[in-house]
Amino acid sequence: MSHSETQPATHADHPHKSRWSRWKKPLTMLFFLALIVLFTMLAQRIEWDEVFNNLADFKVRTLIIASGLTLVSFLVYACFDLIGRTYIRQDLTWKQILPVGIISYAFNLNLSAWVGGVAMRYRLYSRLGVSKGNIAKILGLSLATNWFGYMVIAGAVFTSGLVRMPPGWKLSTGALQGVGVLLLLVSAGYLVACQFSRRREWSIRGVEINLPSLRMAILQLALGALNWSLMAAVIFTLLPSKLDYPLVLGVLLISAIAGVITHIPAGLGVLEAVFVALLQHEVSRGSLVAGLLAYRAIYFILPLLITVVMYLVVEAKAKSLRIAKKPS
Repeated sequence: MSHSETQPATHADHPHKSRWSRWKKPLTMLFFLALIVLFTMLAQRIEWDEVFNNLADFKVRTLIIASGLTLVSFLVYACFDLIGRTYIRQDLTWKQILPVGIISYAFNLNLSAWVGGVAMRYRLYSRLGVSKGNIAKILGLSLATNWFGYMVIAGAVFTSGLVRMPPGWKLSTGALQGVGVLLLLVSAGYLVACQFSRRREWSIRGVEINLPSLRMAILQLALGALNWSLMAAVIFTLLPSKLDYPLVLGVLLISAIAGVITHIPAGLGVLEAVFVALLQHEVSRGSLVAGLLAYRAIYFILPLLITVVMYLVVEAKAKSLRIAKKPS
């Protein structure tokens, strides 16, 4: 093979990639500037006295219910990793796995998926003696559980037509129903692949990926959908009672996609903007913002404070929790 044949590919070899590299940064900056303008306009239109009055009017019972639903949601998310234990066939106890799942979820919500979902899991699982390959498998399975569960619940809600898009929006209610049908088809395709695919293993960048059994895939979809439903239940508890739960769930699912597109940690501001835009014709903006601020405090900030302490305890007990290595 000649020297020229072994030369690495240059930007000239990939004109589309080179063009995207030039435009990516300015387009990203423009998008964030647009978000800042949107959030500024939103803040100016909010009656902040009403927001503070609504926050002060929250009943202790309401806050306790929201906190209880949050706890259940975190436990459900941690069960994603329990499925991962079965998937990698490693001898880990639920007492080892649940703290990892809960800590990772709290850090994921507040500090981005790279910090919580990836870095924190690698740190904690490696302390438990899990190999990098198996950690990657747990990560992949958790990610699939979350988003295939999203597809199931979002597909059902969007297809039902329970979420009505405001007049003038580029995405009409009919188009949203079409998106729902597409999401349900993708979810069904995953189940069909798990049941009938002859090829069960793939290798992506050196990481072996095994297609789970149909039973495990169904469990994934059920737990993922349940967790999204619980998140919506927390918000529903804190918003005005005149709002219907399916509508709140649908708006949360729409805001989740907006949050993924923006890559803003915790979807800060994105969640609020979507809820106000879609529900301001149903209830006042002040009551919406008050409920969402309470949601952030209960579902994001409080769990983060608790899991920081949990993380320090896990780190301190890492040696005693380490699984016994099997002889080679």
